[in-house]
Amino acid sequence: MSLIIHDPDLAHIAHYVLEWAALATGAWIYRRRKARQGVNSVLQGPTYALIVGCLLGAAIGNKAVFWLENPHLWPQADQALTLLLQGQSIVGGLLGGWIGVELAKKLSNWTGPRTGDDFVPAILSGILIGRIGCFVAGLHDGTYGLPTSLPWGMDLGDGIPRHPAPLYEWLVALLALLTWPRWERKLAHTPGLAFRCFMLGYLFWRLTIDTLKPVPYTYWGGLSAIQWISLIAIFTIAITFVTDKKGTPK
Repeated sequence: MSLIIHDPDLAHIAHYVLEWAALATGAWIYRRRKARQGVNSVLQGPTYALIVGCLLGAAIGNKAVFWLENPHLWPQADQALTLLLQGQSIVGGLLGGWIGVELAKKLSNWTGPRTGDDFVPAILSGILIGRIGCFVAGLHDGTYGLPTSLPWGMDLGDGIPRHPAPLYEWLVALLALLTWPRWERKLAHTPGLAFRCFMLGYLFWRLTIDTLKPVPYTYWGGLSAIQWISLIAIFTIAITFVTDKKGTPK
């Protein structure tokens, strides 16, 4: 029995349900992690501004990157509901959320340590659930893979064996989540370092895995918007490592 949903309406419903389940699970895991640190409510105290910044930034980045990835949909932008509901981008959500948190820190005069490490297990858990939704939606989700002759190619709805790209990411996220306690301990000497390493890893992953997906619109060099944004973000994160090293007392 195939797990792929061929009916477009049912596929979109399943995708949205699992998408919201991913968000809810991520929020629950983040809250439990903060509770173990003695923070009974993330909506009180200095972390409130960071959560608001994260949510707003993620929402804006999520949609902005999707629309950059799909400029052929721009003529529909006059339809407000379409603009708000259509399409998602994990890369946009992650980068937008990060930018939102940093802006919130500036506006609230945050003086505490970097906070990104607490988000990593929540993000990975969300990816695990969300990518199941992408997979079962088959060709009705933009994350399906290109045709392949490899033995694990799967029919996602058109009779053609394709790369099950969402399952590739599911497996990578599972491996990262299972090994997270180990590399969190190794990187614990610098707050925020584990999060930056996670972001670098995920952006490199997307730069690679997106070569196995149909590109709705190519920009310079034959790369998609997500690939270009990933490249720019990788370069920017690399700069933070250099500046941090220069700022470290001798």
